[in-house]
Amino acid sequence: MLALVLLVASACTAVRARPSVNYLEEPDATESTRARPEEVRSDAIKRLLAVFGMDDPPAGVTHGRKQPPQYMLDLYNTVADVDGVTKDPYLLEGNTVRSFFDKLHSEQVEFRFNLSTVARTEKILTAELHLFKLRPQATLMFSRHHFCQVSVYQLLDTIKTNNTQERKLLSSRLIPVHSNGWEVFTITQAVRSWTVDEGSNLGLHVVVRTLGGTQMDLKLIRFASGRNHHQSKQPMLVLFTDDGRRRSTTLESTDPDNTEVTAILPQSPMAAQAPPRSARSLDQAAAWADEEGTSMPCKRLPLYVDFEEIGWSGWIVSPRGYNAYYCKGSCPFPLGQNMRPTNHATVQSIINALKLIRSVETPCCVPDKLFSINLLYFDDDENVVLKQYNDMVAGSCGCH
Repeated sequence: MLALVLLVASACTAVRARPSVNYLEEPDATESTRARPEEVRSDAIKRLLAVFGMDDPPAGVTHGRKQPPQYMLDLYNTVADVDGVTKDPYLLEGNTVRSFFDKLHSEQVEFRFNLSTVARTEKILTAELHLFKLRPQATLMFSRHHFCQVSVYQLLDTIKTNNTQERKLLSSRLIPVHSNGWEVFTITQAVRSWTVDEGSNLGLHVVVRTLGGTQMDLKLIRFASGRNHHQSKQPMLVLFTDDGRRRSTTLESTDPDNTEVTAILPQSPMAAQAPPRSARSLDQAAAWADEEGTSMPCKRLPLYVDFEEIGWSGWIVSPRGYNAYYCKGSCPFPLGQNMRPTNHATVQSIINALKLIRSVETPCCVPDKLFSINLLYFDDDENVVLKQYNDMVAGSCGCH
């Protein structure tokens, strides 16, 4: 009898030790479907790009070799704080600003801009031609003219339009002859027509006349060109557009005069630095508290997104990263006003505390105010773009 038991036990052991035919042919589903770290990273990066409205990061762009236009840097600093968080959602017209340098580099006062990176779905709100006016040459400083009329024309295709008119007036105004610096002309109508029909983009022509209407000496009125002058003075086209992405309407303030928004803007760590160790240890303490069953109350914790670690520092100009923050903690009964509960959350908390319905849990700790951030970056054609993205930073947390 004992021998029989031992024989059966040996047989069972052999069966357990020997892999089945099915096992060899069909690997464990968990092992075969488990994603590798590089696949997880690749998928995560794609999803993050989608948040920023891109399919792929700009290819072959390294902003270290090219200086962004000062106008775009100044505009970014006007609308965003050091971490990219929007100072006021009403400062920017639309949600995108694009800059383009002249591609023609003509000796004449003619300019052409490549707008192929502008999507057809983007709504052109305003288009501006920025020209840097140089000082008159010393020998011509004592001209009897004090003002001149500068006119910007759109060049037309007479064959396609069946029209004898070769150009169309877009903008015209008086400029002091002896001044120097940037002059801005609105040319929205022309750019809208170019985005509809790329072939109609023949460029712009600038004409300078005296107040009497005669052609003015170009040595007296000179504008910097892309060929002979520093990049900081190059002719530039600036577009203010809206790409159709939804604007935040529920969590971010929609009152431009609301001073409370500025007061509660998140104060994150120093720009371009990861959060301090104390923030991470705080997060760890929260995890330990959860394990011990004494979870901390709902609060906001740091969540720093570092673009350099992601591998995007080559094409993003500013910011180098930003603090998105996240919400964590419990919402125990009774909910105090410091937890910023909604009426619904208060009722849910009461139902849970009284055990009236077993399946009803406590309210959740979630963001109750979100802010947008701004990104200044180079696109595929090395044009500098400023974009505003909604709902990217948790401004505060509450029990909902």
